Amino acid sequence: MPAQPNHSHGGRAETEEERADRRWGDLLQEVRIAQTGAQIMFGFLLTVAFTDRFATLDDLDRTLYVTVVTLGAFAVGTLIAPVSYHRLLAGKHIKPLMVTAVAHLVALGLVLLAGTISVALLLLLRVAGLGWAAWAIAGGVLLWFGLCWVLLPIAVLHRSKG
Repeated sequence: MPAQPNHSHGGRAETEEERADRRWGDLLQEVRIAQTGAQIMFGFLLTVAFTDRFATLDDLDRTLYVTVVTLGAFAVGTLIAPVSYHRLLAGKHIKPLMVTAVAHLVALGLVLLAGTISVALLLLLRVAGLGWAAWAIAGGVLLWFGLCWVLLPIAVLHRSKG
């Protein structure tokens, strides 16, 4: 017996499997955008340790560098994780569950990416000599990500519910 369409999700007439297929495609598009930026930034961050200027960094800046590279590695790994989920779970007839799990990973990957960008900016601005202003600017950028990536979408959701 074929699955019956479910109208409880935004009025779409789709089965649970069709909804999972659509959500999977949406997730892949999101991951492609975030993953590309994360990988490029991570690659550039890895090269910093091999520059002459790296030897002149003080202990705090070296700690920030290790922190940002570690955050970047976690961000890239988390944003690539949907590939292994798909490889290991495709054909197991659990796509709705897989999509939910991957959606959580993508959200975590975005948090890690925001942290990576903010700490990288902090390090760059400190090396540029901005001192305390570097902390304020990097903190402001992190708050901006929170606004754009979390609070504004939540506001749209609340508005849509009347």
